[in-house]
Amino acid sequence: MNVRTTGPISMGVIIGNRDFFPDKLVGECRSDLLDAFGKVGIKPIMLDEAATKLGGVETFQEAQKCAELFRRHADEIMGILVVLPNFGDEKGVAETLKLAHLDVPVLIQAYPDDLNRMDVARRRDAWCGKISVCNNLYQFGIKYSLTTKHVVHPSDPSFAADLKNFMGICRVVKGLRNVRIGAIGARPGAFNTVRYSEKILQRNGISVVTVDLSHILGVANKLTAADQPVKDRLDAIRAYTPTGRTPDDKLVQIAKLDVVLNDFMLEHALDATAIQCWTSLQQNYGCNVCTSMSIMSENMLPSACEVDVTGTLSMYAMQLASGSPSALVDWNNNYAADDDKCVLFHCGNWAKSFLPDIEISTAPILGTTVGEENTYGALAGRTPASALTYGRISTDDSKGIMKAYIGEGRLTDDALNTFGNRAVAQIDNLQGLMQYVCRNGFEHHVVMNASKTADVLKEAMENYMGWEVHQH
Repeated sequence: MNVRTTGPISMGVIIGNRDFFPDKLVGECRSDLLDAFGKVGIKPIMLDEAATKLGGVETFQEAQKCAELFRRHADEIMGILVVLPNFGDEKGVAETLKLAHLDVPVLIQAYPDDLNRMDVARRRDAWCGKISVCNNLYQFGIKYSLTTKHVVHPSDPSFAADLKNFMGICRVVKGLRNVRIGAIGARPGAFNTVRYSEKILQRNGISVVTVDLSHILGVANKLTAADQPVKDRLDAIRAYTPTGRTPDDKLVQIAKLDVVLNDFMLEHALDATAIQCWTSLQQNYGCNVCTSMSIMSENMLPSACEVDVTGTLSMYAMQLASGSPSALVDWNNNYAADDDKCVLFHCGNWAKSFLPDIEISTAPILGTTVGEENTYGALAGRTPASALTYGRISTDDSKGIMKAYIGEGRLTDDALNTFGNRAVAQIDNLQGLMQYVCRNGFEHHVVMNASKTADVLKEAMENYMGWEVHQH
């Protein structure tokens, strides 16, 4: 699997201090942090050592200085790390966060004491101080996250893992609060399952830009094989995937549609799309849009079919958490008599990362009603064994809330003799998961990602977004 990494992110840092503890612990802490940040790719934004006593925050005046620094960098700070090399000043931390007004995720770390160095010169008491800081943030209504261990040294491997997870949480929260999704075409009449509430999404910072499919197809039909943008997209498609037995005229059709979709995304600054397919595209244009959707998803601009807006939102969230592409799939078939395995399937729009044997093909099931010759553009390919995070975000209109379920399992190499985009998933207590999905009115579409990021997604969506989240 082609699992990618993400670049460095900027993090505000508050080093707590308390005057009756040794100040040198604050100075040592700065060096420890810089080492830890360098290993995971964090750009720290923190007070200079000369701005306050060793760059720590204790008094209200120091809190003001730190908050002002954070506000100057508000556009780039994606999260804040609170570090307690000693007990720290609970009010100083809380006041800094209150005055900064950044509304970003907060991670609280506290140093452990050395059992052999509990004298006045080295005693920290950060175990206790962390509880006091959390109590104050709770009183202030400020959301925060915790390290895996209650106290942990910055050089501990678990802290590096905590930082990486926190970076994922920050990406998910920032992304979900600002995402723009294109809804291209009307929901297919036969798919009530992909209904959603634009108003609930907008309340959560998620904007939906709509366009009629006829507009997209109308512009595509005005293009010709001689147009340079079409030639360019045709070259890009051939470089992306083998074209199999797809006729040249169908490849041109696919390329023309690809040009228009890309232009629409650029015009409206879209992060993701959900496109009408079944069956208007085949009947009114003569091909599938799967190849274009796959290219977009591979390029971290997720695209879902059947105008499944909350499906592509789920793809985007998982992509933010992991730094790798997601795919929209159907919970589709049992796998023989194995209660903990099932078949994941779709006509053929998964990102290339999931399809080492990718090839442009047709959609045989859809072809039975619209003619297989009108379904070129669907991709064929089998997903090999890998890690698996799965899940689904939905609007629950009757309750007026955002809700989600998430979990982890694995994709396997078990034999699977069928067509389309396909995979076999193994999930503990799969039968219980299906009971939950069915009893709570979730869609038949789910999203898969080649990662282990369920904890990141739960913390981001439940703690910071305020959504109702079930972790299987």
